[in-house]
Amino acid sequence: MKKLMLGNAAIARGAYEAGVTVVSSYPGTPSTEITQEIAKYDEIYSEWAPNEKVALEVAIGASFAGARSMSCMKHVGLNVAADPLYSVSYTGVGGGLVVCVADDPGIHSSQNEQDSRLVAISAKVPMLEPADSEECKQYVKQAFLLSEKYDTPILVRLSTRISHSQSLVEQGERVEKPLGDYEKNIAKNVMMPTMAVKRHIFVEKRLGDMKRFAEECELNTIEHKSEKVGVISAGIAYQYAKEAFPEASFLKLGMLNPLPTDLIKDFAKSVDTLYVIEELEPVIENHCKVIGVDVIGKQILPKTGEYNVGMIKKAVFGINADTHNIDEEAPGRPPVMCVGCPHRGTFYVLNKLGLTVSGDIGCYTLGALPPLSAMDMCVCMGASIGMAHGIEKARGDDFRKKTVAVIGDSTFLHSGITGLIDMVYNKGNSTVIILDNSITAMTGHQDNPATGYTIKGEPTKTVDLEKLCKAIGIENIVAADPFDLSGFEKVVKEQTAADGPSVIIAKRPCALLKGVVFSGALEITDNCKNCKMCLRLGCPAISTVDGRVVIDSSQCVGCNLCVKVCKFNAIEPITPLTKGMKL
Repeated sequence: MKKLMLGNAAIARGAYEAGVTVVSSYPGTPSTEITQEIAKYDEIYSEWAPNEKVALEVAIGASFAGARSMSCMKHVGLNVAADPLYSVSYTGVGGGLVVCVADDPGIHSSQNEQDSRLVAISAKVPMLEPADSEECKQYVKQAFLLSEKYDTPILVRLSTRISHSQSLVEQGERVEKPLGDYEKNIAKNVMMPTMAVKRHIFVEKRLGDMKRFAEECELNTIEHKSEKVGVISAGIAYQYAKEAFPEASFLKLGMLNPLPTDLIKDFAKSVDTLYVIEELEPVIENHCKVIGVDVIGKQILPKTGEYNVGMIKKAVFGINADTHNIDEEAPGRPPVMCVGCPHRGTFYVLNKLGLTVSGDIGCYTLGALPPLSAMDMCVCMGASIGMAHGIEKARGDDFRKKTVAVIGDSTFLHSGITGLIDMVYNKGNSTVIILDNSITAMTGHQDNPATGYTIKGEPTKTVDLEKLCKAIGIENIVAADPFDLSGFEKVVKEQTAADGPSVIIAKRPCALLKGVVFSGALEITDNCKNCKMCLRLGCPAISTVDGRVVIDSSQCVGCNLCVKVCKFNAIEPITPLTKGMKL
């Protein structure tokens, strides 16, 4: 039976049909839905791990135990998992081990535009890249076979458009894969220097074997048409190129590491002009040049952003693609924290106090945008605490009192704990605000160790953030409601002025969680002096029309933050009478 599926859902289906036993991941757009879909299959044990490193280590353990296992993450998550990835490349596997990584060309939801093919090359791990949902399913199944045949982890690379686009997928039955025998093998699985030296030799031999496989495998295919123009491409770029070059011959690559040599040379001989169409880094192009094949690629196409058919046609043929232009331009929709977001109160206070804010990755990163403009720096998951500590050590105590670190509850558990340990151990005095909104909100409301529920919604032990911080050595811990603006401001002033490291836990659940109830829409009354203080909250429900402040009742939920900043009591709940209804 065929079914329309997201690429991510097709990856999950492939894992199911391949008889996978264990999947451990950390949510990260655009990869999140893979593991969410896997959680629907009761035959597979699945979990959200605290971070990608732990997730991959769980999958490695399951592989060593003889089970087929998988770990899924986004491109920057692969950085977090790099330590075990590079070493499991040396050890090899027991049961098949597949790592799915979703890149984000165009930087739709990330802090950089990393090309994970370079990680595969550096780690000496084979990589496959599907070009539609059906291939997502098939390539995952193939990846497990290759993993077990060549004793290697396999990377499957996705991109935003493959992960989040849909195409038809032929659904098959699950084929149970019995656990392999567990074998104690110290020389293979314990990466001490003496063993690692020998395993490196194995890795190089394995790459040679897989390179020979790449020359003949069905993952790399030639589509003969024109003898004048040929194109080498892979993944979503292949789809764009097919539309831009309808008459060209194609070498479609499904295996991106190792790349074939003879296959490319033979294909190059069959065409007069050869293009390489690939998003981000010139991985295929550089390989072609190294083996002596002349190609046209990045000299006409960019190394940044997503490609599209029009861009390729413009670069290659100098013509603009036919498009349908809409007469009226759509209004801009800048990213903004949701109506009722608990982080809005925190950043309003931090902005008001003029503090330097060391930020982190999450919905709250939007606190950097106007009008709040209350975040000074943001680098990667968990970095906020270490950066605040570094600021203190560089600029001294006076500047420390004007600096705070902000980090979400899920991000704190992901990679903030060690930063806090470092601060305590090295006698830091900085203030950390943990934004506890009771969920991993940015990636779509996934549970985490602080929510008390597993990926399947089962009750489990809950990490108590206050007790955890106390165990680390923080003596000054205060929980505060960021919607209590005056009370929260008082707490921030006290903690930044105090001696020793401190933690403020800003506790208020995400506005979009089930069970979160607000009072209802508000309106501006005749008491309004048009001072526009309420606009400083950056609430999308508040705007100006003809120079006057108005509240959009279709958006407002009645969180009452604007009521608390209004000095003229000019904001009130909408009553049935003001709505033109009879009482």
